[in-house]
Amino acid sequence: MYEILTLNAISPAAAAELDQNYRLTPESDSPDAILLRSFKLHDYPLPESLLAVARCGAGVNNIPIEVCTKRGIVVFNTPGANANAVKELVLCALFLASRKVVPAVEWARSLKGRGAEVGPAVEKGKSAFVGPEILGKKLGVIGLGAIGAMVANAAYALGMEVYGYDPFISVEAAWSLSRNIRRIDDLNTLFADCDYITLHVPYLPATREMINAEALSKMKEGVAVVNCARGELVNSADMLAAIRSGKVARYVTDFPQDELLGEENVVCIPHLGASTPEAEDNCAAMAARQLKDYLENGNIVNSVNFPACSMPRQSAARLTIVHLNVAEMISRITRAISAHNVNIAHFLDKSQGEYAYSILELDDPLSAEALEGIRAIDGVISLRQIL
Repeated sequence: MYEILTLNAISPAAAAELDQNYRLTPESDSPDAILLRSFKLHDYPLPESLLAVARCGAGVNNIPIEVCTKRGIVVFNTPGANANAVKELVLCALFLASRKVVPAVEWARSLKGRGAEVGPAVEKGKSAFVGPEILGKKLGVIGLGAIGAMVANAAYALGMEVYGYDPFISVEAAWSLSRNIRRIDDLNTLFADCDYITLHVPYLPATREMINAEALSKMKEGVAVVNCARGELVNSADMLAAIRSGKVARYVTDFPQDELLGEENVVCIPHLGASTPEAEDNCAAMAARQLKDYLENGNIVNSVNFPACSMPRQSAARLTIVHLNVAEMISRITRAISAHNVNIAHFLDKSQGEYAYSILELDDPLSAEALEGIRAIDGVISLRQIL
């Protein structure tokens, strides 16, 4: 039986993907895998038994990726599982960036208790909350992954002129993108032309505070910026300065920070991007399926620290090996197997940076002695024989 440690409340959709060979538990000293959402794993002691970590969501900043990689622990995420939920919030944010709905609602609440005066007060005061329509406006989408592509397509359907920027767009994302979206190769062109800008890139050293004073200076006067991706993508001090100067008309973010709260023309949403029951179910189910396939078959799909590597089961035994991506590693492994008169029926090896992952289908299982011999090869990080 496989034991999966759950470090957050996980949707029942995860258990529905598993069978009687799995036990989901909030407490375990020797789990085969960890299933989590936002739990901060950096200071958590990783058990020796741990083979994999699955994050019910796309971001993995709460997981010590480097530590896991060095130990051969595969880290999975669920890209695209919550994409529709985030897309819908981004569309809401676009409207909040145009129409002053939030301050208008707050003002309307202040009229409580004025009885018959409320109607006339509303008619007199509503002009303070006038805002433009998004129809016909230019939207710049930075990042055209699962969420960005859905936002771009939906915004076009709402009548916006949509410009997309993503120098690393995947083939899958490109196929999902409407042909009516105008691809932009120069980010500065997008800044200069667009009335609205929405961010959909991961938080990496290269993208940290990509929206700063320099970037803001290149944008149109009165631009509206939406950030439902990561708070760290925007320099908050520079954004506040741009808002106060009138350069930015409105900033809507799903990542509140103390300095942003209460500021005029800043709308802070309390990180609701993936907070729908549908998204939680989709993420949990996807994470569970990926863990199951890895634990039972050694297949890797949607890992953030190891390459995608999978093939159907076809033989009596399967060997999976995490190893360093160095010369002669494959030949050493295959020689060690051949030395025990076991034939390799099928073989697949994929590399990613310093590390690689191999799946070997064997006609016969290897003995404990043979397995120990392979583990002893310099550069082999972890090994499993799946029968």
